[in-house]
Amino acid sequence: MNVLLTTLLSTVILGGYPQDNNIDEALYYAYLPIVDEATYNCKYATPEKVDVNLLWELVKIEAKQNPPEALRGMLLAAACHESGYQPNALGDFTKRTRRARAKGIMQQWKWVEKYGVNRFDPLQAADFWMKHVVRQLKSVKKRCKFRSQKRLWIAAWVTSIRYPKASGRCYERPLHLRILKKWKRNLKRKSKLTGC
Repeated sequence: MNVLLTTLLSTVILGGYPQDNNIDEALYYAYLPIVDEATYNCKYATPEKVDVNLLWELVKIEAKQNPPEALRGMLLAAACHESGYQPNALGDFTKRTRRARAKGIMQQWKWVEKYGVNRFDPLQAADFWMKHVVRQLKSVKKRCKFRSQKRLWIAAWVTSIRYPKASGRCYERPLHLRILKKWKRNLKRKSKLTGC
């Protein structure tokens, strides 16, 4: 029932299926509620200016890496927090010259360019960001010794976005996770209201 209600709402609000229409149906229904939350509940973006097709492209990038179900939407939460989904966002300005060090939808620094990443290309930047998180899983698993996939992914997430630390970042949480948890709470509340 909840999926049906969400589908109907998305048909009315978002125009239904994403415009490019090459999204797997199972992926579409798995991510539809979180995309809806990302569209309307990102405090760093106004819903009218959110490019929903870009959000669905980010979903496809995230789904390729297969994060745990509890962390579905992690890439959307990171893009929301870092740039409000703006591919040309600038941030982390130097104090003296006021030049932007972080650029693009994921607010990446210049070092990512040595891997051939164009920081202003949202799909390239997001793909690199997700792959960077996944690359951290092996070392995090060795260092943190978590059995839970969710905890491993969260530790890898933090490790990938923050400066390296000798003791590791096993018990830290990224700020993006707060946004994702808020969206998940909203979805839970909505499902209770609809009775599904």
